[in-house]
Amino acid sequence: MAIHSTSVTIDAPATKVFEALTQPQLVKLWQFGKTVQSDWQPGHAIKFIAENEGKVLEQWGTILEMRTNELIKYNLFTPAPGVEDKPAHYNITSYILTNENGQTKIELIQEDNRPFGFTPATLKPILVALKKVVEGN
Repeated sequence: MAIHSTSVTIDAPATKVFEALTQPQLVKLWQFGKTVQSDWQPGHAIKFIAENEGKVLEQWGTILEMRTNELIKYNLFTPAPGVEDKPAHYNITSYILTNENGQTKIELIQEDNRPFGFTPATLKPILVALKKVVEGN
């Protein structure tokens, strides 16, 4: 499986970073307009919804692991023409938070074997946007 990762250090405690990862109104700010729906319980659903040129685009999956202020891990399916909704077509996303002297290091790991999916270059901008949201609030 292809594994890509990146990290940033955010000048804020893990509680504030975790809030930005899980609160829909904050997620929308760093996920470039996508809204999230989830109760953040392992085994429960997660859904991202975006509107683009009048079309509603949805991604869905399952929360795999959740440890408050430490880890969020979920799988996600992104529909595409001719792509069947089956486990092989899901990617796995992990956000790992580590306290570093009052700051929080956050690592984003993307596991993805889909031949049609994911561009690793998109990882760093996501964390940079998250950092701006957290440090700006």
